[in-house]
Amino acid sequence: MLRKSFIFFVSLAAALPVARAQSVYTASRKFDLQAGGGYSIAKSDYAPEKYRGFNLYFDLDFRPHWGIEGVFHQVNQPSPGKMYERTYEIGPRYTRQYKDGLFRPYVKAMYGRGVYNYPNDVANLAYNLFAGGGGLDVRVHPRINVRVFDYEYQRWLSFPPNGLSPQVVSFGVAYHFGSDSRFPKH
Repeated sequence: MLRKSFIFFVSLAAALPVARAQSVYTASRKFDLQAGGGYSIAKSDYAPEKYRGFNLYFDLDFRPHWGIEGVFHQVNQPSPGKMYERTYEIGPRYTRQYKDGLFRPYVKAMYGRGVYNYPNDVANLAYNLFAGGGGLDVRVHPRINVRVFDYEYQRWLSFPPNGLSPQVVSFGVAYHFGSDSRFPKH
């Protein structure tokens, strides 16, 4: 199911620029890409302790305000029970630019898969999930963006007994490939 969803979103991202009614300048790129990683803190409703770990993400913008984001989170419980939450998510992202592209707030809606490792390795099970969130990227160099904060509210489906709803806060740094010459400042 996750593979089919990933293929669907990648196909959608590839098809949308072709569906534009306006011509594309020959000197412009068809997309804008950044890839990065950072630190994550999660408040799970399964255990009282905060989980801590890392994240890897990419943003592929194919229009001035629209694109997709993919993110991987690995957060671990600090106690010796070896519990962790691991998520793989992808979905649409809407962003704006302020102060000549320096500040870029965004919102996102994600779909993916979450893996939960239960205490003392009793079980390791995967669940589908939905997530919504937003954050702020700040350009500190033409090639470097700092993710000041990213917030996600996740809803894990079928997690016994009533689902799981972790909240994840992240921050990090991303490498920006290319310039924003195709995307005007708004």
